[in-house]
Amino acid sequence: MKYMLMFISDDSNWDPSKPETQEAYKRVGEWFGEHTQSGKITGGEELKGTNTATTVRQRNGKITVTDGPFTEAKEAIGGYALVDVKDLDEAIAMAKAWPVLSTIEIRPLVEHPE
Repeated sequence: MKYMLMFISDDSNWDPSKPETQEAYKRVGEWFGEHTQSGKITGGEELKGTNTATTVRQRNGKITVTDGPFTEAKEAIGGYALVDVKDLDEAIAMAKAWPVLSTIEIRPLVEHPE
């Protein structure tokens, strides 16, 4: 089964110059390395901060483009991993092993017949 793990956290405290952030990056790199090597992670990326977002909205036949995220929220998706595992339980186990404090949303991918 294919899932997307979305890593949600407060990016206002994510300062790459802080030693604790550098240590977190190291642990995250090890987590990605381990699961990529095992073949469970098939893709994924870190996202730039919400201050770099652009939102396109379509409402009532009108399209607007604005700077900023879709919603004003303290937490936002900071990155994602695409995983291919045997079932939801395995995806949950991977999320539980995520090495930094955050919320992880797990969503199954829609698999279209070819």
